[in-house]
Amino acid sequence: MNATPNQRILLAEDDDAMRVYLERALVNAGYAVDAVDRGTEALPLLKKTGYDLLLSDIVMPEMDGIELAQRCNEISPDTKVMFITGFAAVTLKASREQPNAKVLSKPFHLRDLVLEVERVLDDRISAQFQ
Repeated sequence: MNATPNQRILLAEDDDAMRVYLERALVNAGYAVDAVDRGTEALPLLKKTGYDLLLSDIVMPEMDGIELAQRCNEISPDTKVMFITGFAAVTLKASREQPNAKVLSKPFHLRDLVLEVERVLDDRISAQFQ
Protein backbone atom coordinates (compact mmCIF):
# COMPACT_ATOMS: atom_id res chain seq x y z
CA MET A 1 0.00 0.00 0.00
CA ASN A 2 1.17 3.51 -0.76
CA ALA A 3 0.08 5.45 2.33
CA THR A 4 2.56 8.02 3.53
CA PRO A 5 2.93 8.33 7.31
CA ASN A 6 1.50 11.83 7.34
CA GLN A 7 -1.74 11.08 5.49
CA ARG A 8 -4.65 11.60 7.87
CA ILE A 9 -8.17 10.31 7.38
CA LEU A 10 -11.28 11.33 9.29
CA LEU A 11 -13.77 8.44 9.21
CA ALA A 12 -17.43 9.17 10.01
CA GLU A 13 -19.51 5.97 10.20
CA ASP A 14 -22.45 5.41 12.54
CA ASP A 15 -22.38 1.59 12.46
CA ASP A 16 -19.98 0.54 15.22
CA ALA A 17 -18.85 -2.73 13.65
CA MET A 18 -18.33 -1.15 10.22
CA ARG A 19 -16.42 1.79 11.74
CA VAL A 20 -14.03 -0.52 13.60
CA TYR A 21 -13.63 -2.71 10.49
CA LEU A 22 -12.84 0.25 8.21
CA GLU A 23 -10.58 1.96 10.71
CA ARG A 24 -8.54 -1.21 11.20
CA ALA A 25 -8.15 -1.69 7.42
CA LEU A 26 -7.02 1.91 6.90
CA VAL A 27 -4.58 1.84 9.82
CA ASN A 28 -3.16 -1.46 8.51
CA ALA A 29 -2.69 0.25 5.13
CA GLY A 30 -0.56 2.90 6.85
CA TYR A 31 -2.98 5.80 7.35
CA ALA A 32 -3.50 7.82 10.51
CA VAL A 33 -7.23 7.54 11.22
CA ASP A 34 -9.59 9.33 13.57
CA ALA A 35 -13.00 7.66 13.67
CA VAL A 36 -16.31 9.10 14.88
CA ASP A 37 -19.87 7.82 14.85
CA ARG A 38 -21.64 10.96 13.58
CA GLY A 39 -21.06 14.10 11.57
CA THR A 40 -21.52 16.40 14.54
CA GLU A 41 -18.52 14.74 16.21
CA ALA A 42 -16.46 15.16 13.05
CA LEU A 43 -16.87 18.95 12.80
CA PRO A 44 -14.67 19.91 15.78
CA LEU A 45 -11.96 17.56 14.53
CA LEU A 46 -12.08 19.14 11.06
CA LYS A 47 -11.63 22.55 12.66
CA LYS A 48 -8.54 21.61 14.68
CA THR A 49 -6.81 18.88 12.64
CA GLY A 50 -5.66 18.90 9.04
CA TYR A 51 -7.08 15.87 7.24
CA ASP A 52 -6.20 14.67 3.77
CA LEU A 53 -9.49 12.80 3.43
CA LEU A 54 -12.95 12.78 4.94
CA LEU A 55 -14.38 9.27 4.50
CA SER A 56 -18.03 9.42 5.46
CA ASP A 57 -21.10 7.27 5.43
CA ILE A 58 -23.94 9.24 3.88
CA VAL A 59 -26.83 8.11 6.07
CA MET A 60 -26.06 9.01 9.71
CA PRO A 61 -28.03 10.48 12.63
CA GLU A 62 -27.95 14.20 13.47
CA MET A 63 -26.02 15.23 10.34
CA ASP A 64 -25.81 13.21 7.14
CA GLY A 65 -22.59 12.74 5.23
CA ILE A 66 -23.55 15.19 2.49
CA GLU A 67 -24.07 18.03 4.97
CA LEU A 68 -20.84 17.03 6.69
CA ALA A 69 -19.02 17.19 3.34
CA GLN A 70 -20.46 20.65 2.65
CA ARG A 71 -19.27 21.85 6.05
CA CYS A 72 -15.89 20.21 5.42
CA ASN A 73 -15.59 22.16 2.15
CA GLU A 74 -16.09 25.39 4.15
CA ILE A 75 -13.83 24.50 7.09
CA SER A 76 -11.08 22.61 5.28
CA PRO A 77 -11.31 23.12 1.50
CA ASP A 78 -8.15 21.09 0.81
CA THR A 79 -9.62 17.96 2.40
CA LYS A 80 -10.78 15.42 -0.17
CA VAL A 81 -14.17 13.77 0.37
CA MET A 82 -15.17 10.17 -0.23
CA PHE A 83 -18.56 8.64 0.61
CA ILE A 84 -19.57 5.11 1.49
CA THR A 85 -23.21 4.07 1.31
CA GLY A 86 -25.51 1.13 0.93
CA PHE A 87 -28.32 3.09 -0.73
CA ALA A 88 -28.37 3.57 -4.51
CA ALA A 89 -30.71 6.60 -4.39
CA VAL A 90 -28.45 8.27 -1.86
CA THR A 91 -25.50 7.70 -4.20
CA LEU A 92 -27.25 9.76 -6.88
CA LYS A 93 -27.93 12.59 -4.43
CA ALA A 94 -24.31 12.54 -3.25
CA SER A 95 -23.06 12.72 -6.82
CA ARG A 96 -25.27 15.75 -7.46
CA GLU A 97 -24.41 17.54 -4.20
CA GLN A 98 -20.67 16.74 -4.16
CA PRO A 99 -19.62 16.08 -7.77
CA ASN A 100 -15.91 15.85 -6.90
CA ALA A 101 -16.44 13.22 -4.22
CA LYS A 102 -15.91 9.52 -4.86
CA VAL A 103 -18.85 7.31 -3.83
CA LEU A 104 -18.17 3.69 -2.90
CA SER A 105 -21.29 1.52 -2.60
CA LYS A 106 -21.63 -1.16 0.08
CA PRO A 107 -20.89 -3.98 0.10
CA PHE A 108 -17.28 -3.62 -0.92
CA HIS A 109 -14.10 -5.51 -0.21
CA LEU A 110 -11.61 -3.78 2.10
CA ARG A 111 -8.98 -4.04 -0.62
CA ASP A 112 -11.26 -2.00 -2.91
CA LEU A 113 -11.75 0.62 -0.20
CA VAL A 114 -8.00 0.99 0.34
CA LEU A 115 -7.36 1.19 -3.42
CA GLU A 116 -10.01 3.91 -3.84
CA VAL A 117 -8.60 5.86 -0.88
CA GLU A 118 -5.13 5.62 -2.46
CA ARG A 119 -6.51 6.89 -5.78
CA VAL A 120 -8.28 9.83 -4.17
CA LEU A 121 -5.19 10.80 -2.17
CA ASP A 122 -2.87 10.27 -5.17
CA ASP A 123 -5.06 12.68 -7.16
CA ARG A 124 -4.64 15.21 -4.36
CA ILE A 125 -0.85 14.83 -4.42
CA SER A 126 -0.76 15.10 -8.22
CA ALA A 127 -2.84 18.28 -8.11
CA GLN A 128 -0.42 19.84 -5.63
CA PHE A 129 2.51 19.34 -8.03
CA GLN A 130 0.79 20.93 -11.05
